[in-house]
Amino acid sequence: MIRRQFLRQSTLATGSLLWSSSLLAAVGQPEVTKLTLLHTNDVHSRIDPFPMDGSRNQGQGGAARRAAMIAAVRNVEPNVLLVDAGDIFQGTPYFNFFKGELDMQLMSDMGYDAGTIGNHDFDAGIEGLARQMPHANFPLLIANYDFRNTPMEELVSVYTVFTRDDIRIGVFGLGIELTGLVPDKLYGETRYLDPVLEGNRIAKHLVHEEKCNLVICLSHLGYRYKENKVSDQVLADRSENIDIIIGGHTHTFMDRPETRNNQVGKPVIINQVGWAGLILGRLDIYLEKNKRNHCVTCSNLQVS
Repeated sequence: MIRRQFLRQSTLATGSLLWSSSLLAAVGQPEVTKLTLLHTNDVHSRIDPFPMDGSRNQGQGGAARRAAMIAAVRNVEPNVLLVDAGDIFQGTPYFNFFKGELDMQLMSDMGYDAGTIGNHDFDAGIEGLARQMPHANFPLLIANYDFRNTPMEELVSVYTVFTRDDIRIGVFGLGIELTGLVPDKLYGETRYLDPVLEGNRIAKHLVHEEKCNLVICLSHLGYRYKENKVSDQVLADRSENIDIIIGGHTHTFMDRPETRNNQVGKPVIINQVGWAGLILGRLDIYLEKNKRNHCVTCSNLQVS
């Protein structure tokens, strides 16, 4: 049996709370579209639930339960996007044996729409990552890794645009700096680009050229750091056209999404759901047709 636990529900708005309430009250009217964004990060090849060994996470997680929860949401919500923020690979013997093939196949079966690349996704080398791409029927998006002269050069995209009820949603990915984190031989000639510069460049393109109503960044930068390092918080503060950051890398279980103001004073929502597929992130986003106004409710779901 799947037990759905609502960890905390909150409402986050791009305007005032009064505006948020009026938009939520208008749900069901033609000018408002509800988008349900489901997300994971740092699943780390956790195919099975945690063993019943008395540990804190015993009996929780598992790909089959997550798949059932995703299907249940899709049965009642007409507009669903399912995304992942990286570190799909590494962490159990499933990766040691299958090298990521099983992970990609299961994510394809679950209907993932997009993902990005984490540092552990290079653990079988860049050639190993490239070998698994045919098993993914969803794109891996990365804006700040230059893969020229590598096996991944033609296998990734910078961004993609989804359409749901005439609402255009732009999604792109950003990855963490690999130098010092991943052995050089595993990522080859991959060149790391400044994530803030590339993120702003792509987000601007999505808003002004692709006419997106909503811009989502799949980030494997990490939620926050004490040292001077680009994080999701730094990205949000220095951004201009990013609306939502779905984070990874730091395995942060967020009690609720964080809202930060970008460099022009507009809010950016950050959410991350720990690791190992223990939580299925859920953001319900209400968007006004032909506008970039939206508000968000969060009800992350425990997979158990």
